[in-house]
Amino acid sequence: MKLYNVKLLTITCEILAQKNIIEILKKHEITGYTTYEVEGNGARGLRGHGLQTEKNVKVEVIIREGKLSDVIEEISRTLFADFALVLYVSDISVVRTEKF
Repeated sequence: MKLYNVKLLTITCEILAQKNIIEILKKHEITGYTTYEVEGNGARGLRGHGLQTEKNVKVEVIIREGKLSDVIEEISRTLFADFALVLYVSDISVVRTEKF
């Protein structure tokens, strides 16, 4: 079985930023992503408990390297100042590259 190298872009952010993240992905013609609610503790304190607007979400995107820097640049430029947001990239391998 052949594996193909791609990137996993992981964005953990307050739920209020989720719509903005998805709009940026769509703008860059990325339609596949996974989201789920998460909780934890960090620089802005305990998150994920209480009001719905205080929840955190994690957005995971398997992405080809060619699109990665443009997406990261736009998220950084437009969202870092206004939202609690952590973004990181991992090297992964997939079987079916046509999905990404």
